[in-house]
Amino acid sequence: MIPEIRDDRQMRALTGVPAEKFSDLEAAFALALADEKERAYQEGLGTGKRQRKPGGGQKGKLPAVNDKLVFLLYYLKVYPTFDVLGAQFSMSRSKACENVHALRPILYKALQNLGVMPYREFKTVEGFRAACAWIDDLLIDATERPHSRPSDDTQQKDLYSGKKTAHG
Repeated sequence: MIPEIRDDRQMRALTGVPAEKFSDLEAAFALALADEKERAYQEGLGTGKRQRKPGGGQKGKLPAVNDKLVFLLYYLKVYPTFDVLGAQFSMSRSKACENVHALRPILYKALQNLGVMPYREFKTVEGFRAACAWIDDLLIDATERPHSRPSDDTQQKDLYSGKKTAHG
């Protein structure tokens, strides 16, 4: 059973998305879902694996696009176990897991289509600069990681950070 969302505060608490932005995301998600269904249909045409036409068969516990999106956003916001997620949405844990893994790439594609998916990696320094061109001050928080000490004394001195040893 999909929880009924009463107001903007509850929408933010359950999905992390404000109500006014949800409809835009839902429209992009619906397009990405339709594209994925069409791709899967075309892929299955020549293989003989299709048993019925698109739209046929059982509808499952998440019949509407809205239900699918709320389900996935709830999972990503709250991050419950699949047992808890399944219980909340009246499905088995295996079906909850299956739905999350099937819907996640579709949400990723929808966010890319909206132009709001953040960059995760850059191939070149120029690509990084182009992505951050609109930012005046950029702060990067980095964590120092331990590494193997060289055997050579001069190389050890060059790499010495002044911090105490990891064991002391």
